[in-house]
Order: sequence, then structure tokens, then C-alpha cells
Amino acid sequence: MSDARSTPPSRAISAESLRRLRAHLGVLNTATLQRLDSTLPWYRRLTPDERSSLGLIAQRGLTGFLSWFERPSTSITTLLGEVFGGAPTELTRSISLQRALQLIRTVVDVVETQVPEIVQDRDQTLVREAVLRYSREIAFALADVYARAAENRGAWDSRNEVVLLDAVLRGEAPDEILSRAAAAGWNGGRGIMVIAGPTPTDELPARLAGARRAAVRAGHDLLVGVQSERIVLVVGGVTDPQRAAEVLAPWFGEGPVVHGPVSESLVDAHRSAREALAGLAAAPAWPRAPRPAHAQDLLPERALHGDRAAVDVLVHRVYSPLQAAGNSLLETVDTYCALGHSLEGTARELFIHANTVRYRLRRVSEVTGWDPLVPRDAYVLQTALAVGRLHRAE
Repeated sequence: MSDARSTPPSRAISAESLRRLRAHLGVLNTATLQRLDSTLPWYRRLTPDERSSLGLIAQRGLTGFLSWFERPSTSITTLLGEVFGGAPTELTRSISLQRALQLIRTVVDVVETQVPEIVQDRDQTLVREAVLRYSREIAFALADVYARAAENRGAWDSRNEVVLLDAVLRGEAPDEILSRAAAAGWNGGRGIMVIAGPTPTDELPARLAGARRAAVRAGHDLLVGVQSERIVLVVGGVTDPQRAAEVLAPWFGEGPVVHGPVSESLVDAHRSAREALAGLAAAPAWPRAPRPAHAQDLLPERALHGDRAAVDVLVHRVYSPLQAAGNSLLETVDTYCALGHSLEGTARELFIHANTVRYRLRRVSEVTGWDPLVPRDAYVLQTALAVGRLHRAE
């Protein structure tokens, strides 16, 4: 690139040809705009203001070519200033790099077509070579502009994502969350779920990229937050929470992965986040927990870990309904757990038939949703009885 900018043509263009080129700038500009309109469909779909801006760039490109032709040592920074004006990154917001290159190629084609009719015969080869060198410089300059613009957008998008994730996890005001979601380009809609798990010990960027790809393939929007030793994902568009969690769980590090319940919107997602993070903190107490696990599956461990929300669920969804259903259900499930899950032993202890024990345990399952005949569910029920009694004592 430096050779093309610093090495002047092997011989100078004649003053007459240079004068003719300058005199035909208006003609070249008109021909360029006509060519853009006739050959580039996307150009015709632009707004009048956008077409005017691109036409101005094409005109500057022609003027810049003549200036560069006279002064080939002009720096690339000056070249950009002449062609794109004071803010070249504005171009990246209107059209893609491919279209910008099509614009420059159209200008070059027009100049090459018009050269035989404008300059003297002896200068035509010189002008064509200069046009090719100049267009190459502009192409490299465009690529650099678009690369830096993409890098800046990536940094800005990452910052917006971090701020939005923090606002969601902290449950900030709805207007604050919605405005930040709009700035971050969030399209998750309804069905928001938070998943938390350990940070991978290696290949973190590749893991995060893989999680984003997996989310897109599954039809989810995704916010990613790396918080030291854990990763927090906010997943949008969730209709099947277990399936969504299974899709994303492999991209976490080794260890438990926990997801919260589905929330209606980002504004309510802090509830899902609170449960997911509480479940992740308590998960080491249940080494055999499934991966991924629902935060509700970890209610006993969360309660033991001091999670007040888990205690409230166990009291109000398990202990209180059993108490309201009559002492027989509480007494039966308590005796059944205390005697090692023995139907016959429970029947003897309570002086009732074993079938009555079975009936009562089935009623416990209907009232609470946890089945005493399943060992893990029995543990949940036993924990609920303990915290319920403490709650009543308080």
C-alpha cells in the first residue's frame, strides 16, 4: 500500500488531459449516479437522503482521485478525509462493506469508460493505471473503516449486554430494564428463564460462542454474564424450560447447572435469577442432582443453606396444605419417613391397615405434588415438616 501511495506515475500526465478531467468532473459524477441507479437495486431502495449522501461520497471520490493523481504521496488518512468527510463511520451505518465496495467499483468503471473520450490518447494508459491504484487504496481504507466500526460495535454491544444483565438480576425498575433491553437489541419476548452454572476452566470464549449458537438454533435470545466462577444466562423465548436448559447446559464448566422457573418478561426475570442462583449455591449438598436441575428440585438444600424463599415454599406449599388436610396426613407421612419408608411399620405404629397408609400417602402426593413413595420426594416432605414446625414455633 505504501508503494502505491508514494511512487508517482512513471511520467506525468499532460496539463491538457488534467484540465479535461477537471472540466468533466460534473459529467463523470452524473454518469456515476446514473450507473448506480441502473445497476444496483439496493441503491434504488435507499431513502432520498441516503442516496444523496452516497452520491456526495462518489463525487468526493472523483475529486479525491484527481487530487491524489497530482499528489500520489497523499496519506491514507487525508484520502479518507477527502472521500468520506469528517465522519467515515457514518457510512457503515447506511450500507454494508460489500455495497460500499460496489459503490467504489461503479465509480471506477465509469471513469475507465469515459477516459478515452476525455484525455489525450497518450495519457489513457497512465490514467487507467492510476484509477486502479487509487481504487485499491480506497478499498483497503474501507476495509479498515468497517473493521474498526465492527470492533467498536462489538465492544458497545458487550457493554450493553453486561448492563442489561445486571439490571435484570437486580430487579431494577421496569422502565430501566426495558430501555436497556431496547439498546441491547433484545428480542426474547415472553418466556424468560435464568440458568446458572460454573465457569469453564479453559476455552471460555469458545464455550460462550457455542452457547450463543446453540441458543440461536433453538430459537432463543440470550444474555451472557460471566461472574468470576459462575456463568449466568438469561434465555428468552422459552416454552419448554427443561429442553432449553438441556441445550445450554453442556456449555458450562464441570459441576451443577441450575435453572429457575420461567418468568413472563425481563421485568420479572429477577425471580427466576434469584432461584437459579440460590439453587446453584446449595447444589453441592446434593451431589447426585440432575444436570441441569430445576431450582425447585433443590428446595431442601436451599432451605438448609438459609434461602428464605425455599423455606416459604416448603411451609406454604407442603406443610400448611398437609396441616389443613387434617392431622392424619401429617402424622402418616412423618411416621412413614421416621420408620425408614416402611408401609407395614407405619401401619403398626398408627394401628391402621397398610392399605390405609397407602391411601393417605397417595393423598399426600395429591395435596403437595411430592410423592412419599419416591425417596427424593420423601426427603422434600420430611424437610418441609421440619421447617414447618420451626415456622409454627416461631
